[in-house]
Amino acid sequence: MASVATARALVLEAPRRLVPHQFPIPEPQPDGAVLRVDACGLCGTDHELYTGTLPLGFPFIPGHETVGVIEAIGADAALEWRVAVGDRVAVEPLRSCGACDGCRAGAYGRCTRHGLGDGYGMISVDRDPALWGGYATHHYLGPGTMLHRVPAGIDPVEATLFNPIGAGVRWGVTVPGARPGGVVAVLGPGIRGLAALVAIKEAGAAFVVVTGYGERDAARLELARRFGADLTVDVAVEDPAVALKKATGGLAELVVDVTARAPAALGQAVAMARPGGTIVVAGTRGFGAGTPGFESDLVVFKELRIQGALGVDAPSYDRAFELLVSGKYPFADVPRAVADLTSAEDLILLMAGEAGVAPPIHAVVVP
Repeated sequence: MASVATARALVLEAPRRLVPHQFPIPEPQPDGAVLRVDACGLCGTDHELYTGTLPLGFPFIPGHETVGVIEAIGADAALEWRVAVGDRVAVEPLRSCGACDGCRAGAYGRCTRHGLGDGYGMISVDRDPALWGGYATHHYLGPGTMLHRVPAGIDPVEATLFNPIGAGVRWGVTVPGARPGGVVAVLGPGIRGLAALVAIKEAGAAFVVVTGYGERDAARLELARRFGADLTVDVAVEDPAVALKKATGGLAELVVDVTARAPAALGQAVAMARPGGTIVVAGTRGFGAGTPGFESDLVVFKELRIQGALGVDAPSYDRAFELLVSGKYPFADVPRAVADLTSAEDLILLMAGEAGVAPPIHAVVVP
């Protein structure tokens, strides 16, 4: 068992109140394990939870992009998860009972036993043993956990990209059923936008345009070109639909919107989609934000399909690690900020644009 009796963790007690705590490190139940956290990626959802935009109403340990080493494990869990003490693993945020209709279909975000409310990084500390999130030195893994071995040679900080890259694979390829040879638009040049770009190019897209907004996204759009974008558009100065038509002679059969807090993006997506096209909406705007520029009649006249996307599945995470191992794309070199638990709150504010400087592409908490 661990050489220390307690784990250090950050508890979000209320919006904008992230407080250090200590909790006993438990002995794992037969169907559970204790993970020593190496690194935990920071997601835009973390800021929405931090500010109360997504209120949970109870104190919890944030963090759901966790990579770490199995420190202790119960016999049943070791058999089911096929891991042992000392293995470095990535932890899926969602859990699966494996038996309900949703889980059998691979859509374990709709698991009737666990569901979104039982996802790591969003469970009350009042539920024993409290250590349910990645902003901690130790993380408890309960029944239904889904793990992925981290390939040898992948640094734990870089390995936290398993989550956003997996999202890019599912949102950009799996959900819309992307086909080779098409024209695709990706709205948003953050880490998930870059991941969607990579996944779509790997799926054989003939042309991919990536959009961003203003000076804050200038460096990100330049990076998108390094990742293989055929065209980048600053929507602050250029109409993206016009730019796409000029470059390709037409519009996009698939538009993948991964923007955050960008209410005008949905209208741009509809304008950029060709008749009969598909729009995948994975970025959230915030409830009540509205959708300026959205013309619903165009959805009718173009016979568009608009598909929401939430979460990632196991095959997409496996593909994410394949892409990382391949070294084909410069994920290791993306602008990155790393913070320990004492400065994690500053990192959240930095990534949300509240620090007065342009945020990096990727942020990681290393306990």
